[in-house]
Amino acid sequence: MTTLMHILRHPVTRRLGEAILTLVGVSILTFIILRVVPGDQITAAYGTEAGALSPEQIAKLRSYYGIDQPLVVQYFTWLGGVLTGNLGINTTSHQTVAAMTAQAMPNTFELAIISIVIGLAIGIPGGTYAANRPGGIADNITQAGSLLALSIPTFLLATVLGSWVAEVWGWYPNGAGYATLFEDPLLNLQQMLLPCLVLGVSIASPVLQTTRTAILEIRSEDYIRTARAKGVPPRRLQVRHVLRNALIPVVTMTGLQFGFLLGGALLVEQIFAIPGIGRQTLLGLNQKEYAVVQSTVLIIATMFVLVNLLTDLLYRVVDPKVRVQ
Repeated sequence: MTTLMHILRHPVTRRLGEAILTLVGVSILTFIILRVVPGDQITAAYGTEAGALSPEQIAKLRSYYGIDQPLVVQYFTWLGGVLTGNLGINTTSHQTVAAMTAQAMPNTFELAIISIVIGLAIGIPGGTYAANRPGGIADNITQAGSLLALSIPTFLLATVLGSWVAEVWGWYPNGAGYATLFEDPLLNLQQMLLPCLVLGVSIASPVLQTTRTAILEIRSEDYIRTARAKGVPPRRLQVRHVLRNALIPVVTMTGLQFGFLLGGALLVEQIFAIPGIGRQTLLGLNQKEYAVVQSTVLIIATMFVLVNLLTDLLYRVVDPKVRVQ
């Protein structure tokens, strides 16, 4: 009994319980919102012609789409299928949601990983550079640029960048059919360049601010002053003591951003015609495909929760002060 209580009180067990409750809440909320929005699969499929259907035809279509059942029955029927691995079917394309997700997920993963690398490559050096000159012109310019990048909507930056590159340089590989990394690596990387650059810039801003703040806080710690008084070389002090400890909050920030990207940068995927998980959700919304939207949103929420859980575990490994709590 004591062992069971110890397991239940363990931080990891508690986080897993919270994750499960979060996913249940997301599934219920998504289900309700989809039913509140006007229209259904019949109106999405037939448009204005749906008004010409007879009551018998509408009844048969409602039965075909499974929306003739009470809402509680619809929810638990879908949830039961999800728990057994059946995510549902896109009634428009007659393709399973699992197959659609298997095709879209690698594209979103590639987009997220490259964007994170770009964001970290800009944000960490930029934050370090600004922190080394606090209050100076370089610091003010860096922070102003960071705030400007943060304030520009992602869809606007994506649209302007894509249009400018196509008009000035006559180059827009995203206008061609999408090629996966295995089909045509060179074309794939060209098609990923602009969307990853847009997302990377948006990620770099919070990473830069977090890095700068963390470095300035670490430098004010007593152990840094002690190390400096003992004659630790400046470069060694900067890398092994300041920057290493300052990157701990950056880990959390990176996990949050990566979870967001795995959820699908919907607008960026749509603008640059990347067939990822976000675009799949938008397609399901337009077609009123309840199973597609519900299952895809649940997958997105699951990935976000798992990434944050792994980030929390990594944080405990990196930071001894958190590990002992």
